[in-house]
Amino acid sequence: MRGANGLPPIGEQSVAGSSSTRTSSTERRPSFEPPRKRWKYTLDWQAAGDDDVPMLVQDTSAPSIFGGPDGPPAVRNKPPTSNEGFFRSMTNFSALNINDRAQQSVPAEPGDEVLKDYDNLFRTMYQYPPVLDSVNIATAYTECKALLHLADMYDALEIVGTRVDHHLLRFGARLFKQIAKYPPSYLKLGYLARSQTIFAEALIHVVGQWPLARPQLNNQIDAGVMDLIEDKHDELEDIKTRIEMKLWRITLTTSRGERVTPANDYLSWLAMSLFRQWIAENTTPGPSGILKEPARPSSNSRNVASRSTSHVTSQRLPPPPPNPPPSGPFNTGKIYRLIGSNSSTLYLPHDELKRFLKTSSEASNGTLYSRDNLRRFERRVEEVKNLARDAVRPLMRNFLELDLTAFGPAGLGYLTCTRVEDADFPWDD
Repeated sequence: MRGANGLPPIGEQSVAGSSSTRTSSTERRPSFEPPRKRWKYTLDWQAAGDDDVPMLVQDTSAPSIFGGPDGPPAVRNKPPTSNEGFFRSMTNFSALNINDRAQQSVPAEPGDEVLKDYDNLFRTMYQYPPVLDSVNIATAYTECKALLHLADMYDALEIVGTRVDHHLLRFGARLFKQIAKYPPSYLKLGYLARSQTIFAEALIHVVGQWPLARPQLNNQIDAGVMDLIEDKHDELEDIKTRIEMKLWRITLTTSRGERVTPANDYLSWLAMSLFRQWIAENTTPGPSGILKEPARPSSNSRNVASRSTSHVTSQRLPPPPPNPPPSGPFNTGKIYRLIGSNSSTLYLPHDELKRFLKTSSEASNGTLYSRDNLRRFERRVEEVKNLARDAVRPLMRNFLELDLTAFGPAGLGYLTCTRVEDADFPWDD
């Protein structure tokens, strides 16, 4: 159909067609977007001290590692020694294949340990397992510690800690035995790795031996952890105080239900007295020496003494006794474990009871000692031991993952009944 001037009208299809043609031609035009900028980082060996780990710093003066119109890549900063080994290591580090790289032996060149730590850091950031020793737990601890300190420098503990925790827990019982040997070291590692299992295990050991680990933790761990240790130690001391009061109040009764006294049952009263004496000797530190050098007499007094007692020869005064060496912190954990043991022969055995009864009989100039009295005396002491075993039961709980059966009735020599709740971990809000 033609218009008034004989020209065909412009339809909607023609407009749509021209628009689509224009759009397609626009899409086919080449886009002139600026190329992506690449950043280059190098290890700053010069700024790092002898024992410090070098940081990655941005190199703005050198071109990209892929080259460019500005010239060849700049020479990297070198460590103090073994330049050849350093360049070889840096080349391997830059061109490493994270997917296919196999675990290799630890290099011996200076700087290789740092590169290995950075390798593990980047592996962890890209969700690949770090290359850590899975046979020697001591080596694994050293590698994990270095990796955690490096991650702390880059605020990546949340990512790296999970990997370290998973790797160390694979050692199972070997890990818990190692924590028992070095609790302060693993407490610091568990805190950095945010590992509840490792941190709680080490904390129980540290609290049980406190303040033995104080020199290794002062100014080396967060103040909140030190406050937690002090609080747990105070709680443990409060429990021990309450239980010690129960031990001192243990008493026996006669067949008529009366409290035992020297008047109504002398033999049973001796049994209680012997137990209380044993408790006093083993739960309180020994008396410290207070001997001093005796004062030397003056010349006048020596003359008077020589005139009045001419038959006494003058002697040189003996030297003062040496001061006893300072003893370590007094720990009663072993004693409480002996009391709480199911075996009644671990303390106050038969021979000691027999010797005590003979001594008491001789002191009273009577016939206290006999076979019948010895058997009755042993039965009464056994009753006291049973009451004491029930009293110390709260201290016998073990919240460690470590199996204490292999360490004998006395365990590790200290108490491991400290409970670590979820709210106690210092990194949780």
